[in-house]
Amino acid sequence: MHVTQLDHECLLHLFSFLDKENRKSLSLTCHPMREVFLDPRLWTVLHFSSPCQLTRDNFVLGPSLRYLTVCWFSSRVLQVCNIEDWLKSSFQKDICSKHESLVSTFLAHVCHMCPNLLWLSLSGCGHITDQDVISVLQSCRKLRCLHLENCVRITDCSLQGVATHGESLVEVKVDFCRNVTQTGLQAVKEKRPCIQLSAERSADMIPDSKPEERLPLRRTLQKVLQFT
Repeated sequence: MHVTQLDHECLLHLFSFLDKENRKSLSLTCHPMREVFLDPRLWTVLHFSSPCQLTRDNFVLGPSLRYLTVCWFSSRVLQVCNIEDWLKSSFQKDICSKHESLVSTFLAHVCHMCPNLLWLSLSGCGHITDQDVISVLQSCRKLRCLHLENCVRITDCSLQGVATHGESLVEVKVDFCRNVTQTGLQAVKEKRPCIQLSAERSADMIPDSKPEERLPLRRTLQKVLQFT
């Protein structure tokens, strides 16, 4: 029997053992394979290791998506993306401009197409904002686990969103998010005591400051040296 003679359900099972790229390659061989590739049931789990992968056409977003991870472990995150905008050189800003909206745009699609998402993990996504997180919380009402790590633009506003919209959440992590404060964490604990909340180092890091605020030289140097 040729593989194309298998019914849709059998092909769906076979596809489940392949990674995104191999699924895409098979989908180009014939119409039945393409139909399996486009079946939302195939795409319950998605993992991306860099923002550029979000722009490829080797995956499908849909209501079957349950687990989503975007983890970017790169020296660029520490040396460029994590620096406050007003401290960046023109060269650094140019680097960021090429990818800074990728994750936010992708999350906007998730909000519209993946209402049954249960797990979201974002790590090293230095350009996502509080509004991105809040939009996911508002759209994906079944979300149970939210993990944010080294997302420097995330502030207590995201925690307010957790407290307001996180009725299904059971676990929230905001590790190494330097603009999260102890006050914001305490507010979540008080309003959502059932949530297992952790924030490794977040409330102890040096927060961002606006350009007009004059910081002591020592604190300014600390922040510059942190990313060099």
